[in-house]
Amino acid sequence: MSGELTESVIKGIIRKVGLECAAQGQTLSETLVAFMVRAVVLDPRNGFNMDQILTEKDVQDLIQLSVTRLLDTTNPSLSTIKMQVYFDMNYANRAELLHEQQRILEGKLAPVVRDITDKCPPVQEEIEKAYQNIVSYALLSSGLGSPTDIEAVREVTAALQSVFPQTEMTAFISLNKKDKEQQLKNLAMLVTGIRLYNRECRKGGRSIDDLPAILNEAIPSATQTVDEGLNTCHMLAHKYTALLESMQEDSHRYMQLSSFKLKEALFNVRQYEAFLCILMSDAITSAQEVETLSVQFAATMMQLKNTVQDKISVDSKEVFPLFLELSKLWTSFQDEMLLLSFLTSMTSSLQQFLEIQSQLFPDEVLTSLLEGVTVKSDEERIRETMGTKVNVSDFKNQEWLFPETTDNFDQLLIQYHSFCAHAIGVKGLTLPGNPAIGILKHKAKCYVFSSKEAAYTFAQDPDKFIQLNVEKAKEYAELIQLLELRHQFEYLFPQAQARTADKCLMKPTAKCDSSTQTDTHILPPTIVRSYEWNEWELRRKAIKLANLRRKLTHAMQTDLSHMKRENFTQVYLPKGVGTQTKRDNSSNVPRPQIFLKGLRGQSSLTTHMVKVDLTRAVDET
Repeated sequence: MSGELTESVIKGIIRKVGLECAAQGQTLSETLVAFMVRAVVLDPRNGFNMDQILTEKDVQDLIQLSVTRLLDTTNPSLSTIKMQVYFDMNYANRAELLHEQQRILEGKLAPVVRDITDKCPPVQEEIEKAYQNIVSYALLSSGLGSPTDIEAVREVTAALQSVFPQTEMTAFISLNKKDKEQQLKNLAMLVTGIRLYNRECRKGGRSIDDLPAILNEAIPSATQTVDEGLNTCHMLAHKYTALLESMQEDSHRYMQLSSFKLKEALFNVRQYEAFLCILMSDAITSAQEVETLSVQFAATMMQLKNTVQDKISVDSKEVFPLFLELSKLWTSFQDEMLLLSFLTSMTSSLQQFLEIQSQLFPDEVLTSLLEGVTVKSDEERIRETMGTKVNVSDFKNQEWLFPETTDNFDQLLIQYHSFCAHAIGVKGLTLPGNPAIGILKHKAKCYVFSSKEAAYTFAQDPDKFIQLNVEKAKEYAELIQLLELRHQFEYLFPQAQARTADKCLMKPTAKCDSSTQTDTHILPPTIVRSYEWNEWELRRKAIKLANLRRKLTHAMQTDLSHMKRENFTQVYLPKGVGTQTKRDNSSNVPRPQIFLKGLRGQSSLTTHMVKVDLTRAVDET
């Protein structure tokens, strides 16, 4: 809160709210409690001033309001916020999920890998133990059977012996740790490929499930479940929208329906719809991936059959790459099974957050409320406005984008989750925007509208309506994520709570891989040897030519040399030459150290002198 309400105070309030809820029988996550506390402070209807220090009474009021909202199980707003928190904390995209699964698998296999790659004494008993560990590693890493399944262990042992007999363990032990790990992975993939080929030839692999067939049945079922959920969301959203519009048109209807929490219910189904759309996109991606993998797997298996046929022996250079390819494709099938399981689990878990709809609006109640009300679907609303378009000449300082004049029109990042930018703040409705009317580009952001009139009204003062949308999000905190407004409320989410902000429903910037290639020399080479790019070199040549113009040829002849041949001499004026080195260098000459002994003489008549040279050699300095 702009510095006054420190993070320690917020944490203290969050802790007290959590304890109060737990005392009343509701155990809630810290993330949910923290979001609700900040949502209560943000709501202008609660009267908290974010620019002032909270008094003791304000803190108590904040705790009480937060507890009340967290315990109000009849409010769709609470279900929506719970759904958003759950999705943020549990959802992961394909890359994140597969990376986490790979990390877990490597952690489980680490003890086995360590036993295999550590230094092993060349003793027969230790070699046999290491070989059995390799068999266990190949079985565990493939996921095709359990170490307690004797039949699976026998298949893996037979396949391993065909490509890596135990006699080669001596050479394996002599490798370094990194090479051992790489060869271990290759052996595991070869064994997996051999087992898959034997399963295809009905010579084993009875414990291996037919993953392509399972996926071809499970993915359509999962997609149908998600599609049914989307249909339910669309139907409810259309009915709630029709009721809210009737309230704004008729004051009597407003008095009749004001007690119902229609806006909160509408935001709940819209958020549920957004999450299901993400899961549906993942399901479609999985279906496409499985279809591609099935074709590649069948083609690789057929190529392997044609290579092996009924031959007694086959060159390893021909079949080993095919076995490795089979293993990689099967691993991709296993990844798709994991993704499908995660998708099914997320779909099932999200259904609990929509149960409040049937509690607040049973079918008979909703049917009675809809008497005399025309319910329009999102598609019908868009079709009604397909013939209208914004006239660009009516706006001098606004930029409008249209499908026929904009490249990659479908990939534009639309604000507010593609809902009408005018209806949110003015009516509190999430109406679908029609891009064919025209997309307004204001301050590098794009906005769509549900009608031409809404577009014209919004374009008159975009900043005003953008602020209205922000104020509406303050009243209904679930709109912050539904309308993708986290960037405008970053101060509400400290680093401890915003660690999942990157995984929110913000659409990523569209990117694509591209490459270009040009010929090295399109035209024949035209190299001018006399060309000089250095102006100082040109200056030197010009001075040289200028000096030659002033030179004269001299000749001299005397009486003694007139019978000899003529001599000619031509000279140039001396020129200044300078060089510049790139670095300075120096050397250090050792200091001479010579000692003489016996110069003072001794008692004997003969003087004996000893000379000792202790000067260090040049190469030692």
